[in-house]
Parts: sequence; C-alpha cells; structure tokens
Amino acid sequence: MPMPPFPGGPRPTHGMRPRRPPVPQAEPKQFESLRASLLFCPKCQTATPARERLLLVLPTGNLYEYNCAHCGTSTGSKTEQTQGNVGLIVP
Repeated sequence: MPMPPFPGGPRPTHGMRPRRPPVPQAEPKQFESLRASLLFCPKCQTATPARERLLLVLPTGNLYEYNCAHCGTSTGSKTEQTQGNVGLIVP
C-alpha cells in the first residue's frame, strides 16, 4: 500500500535529513554612538543642556567631557572607542 501524501498523512522519514536550526543573522547597527543632550547638573540641581568637549585623544579612543551649558560644571564623560588600528605616522 503506497504512503499518502504528507498534507493529510504522516511525513515520510526515509532519505530525509533532520532540519537544522536557522543560523542567526547579524543585526544591522542602529547607531554608531550616543550623544547626551540633557544631563543632571549638581550645581544647578536640574537637567540642563550638555556641551560635549574633546578632552583627550588616547590610543584606545577619544575621551569626551560633558559640561553644563549654564554654569560650566562637569556633568559626565565618555570614551569613544576607535575603529580599526590607529598608527603613528612619522615623517
């Protein structure tokens, strides 16, 4: 007796390999870096606009400092990692 087709009956198992789980796809980057627009200032006692200032250029990345736009108090910092190899060019 021939086997029925699989929509109405059992699926044939001979000659079939087990199904592999799907390979996860790399998610596209949604942003490169974040930039703070408002940060809490301890002197003003409120969230104020922040000014970003490049503080240091390091081999591991750039160090930025955030200052209060009203009084100039430092409200935070971040290190932005460099992409790829950074080398020194000597003339």
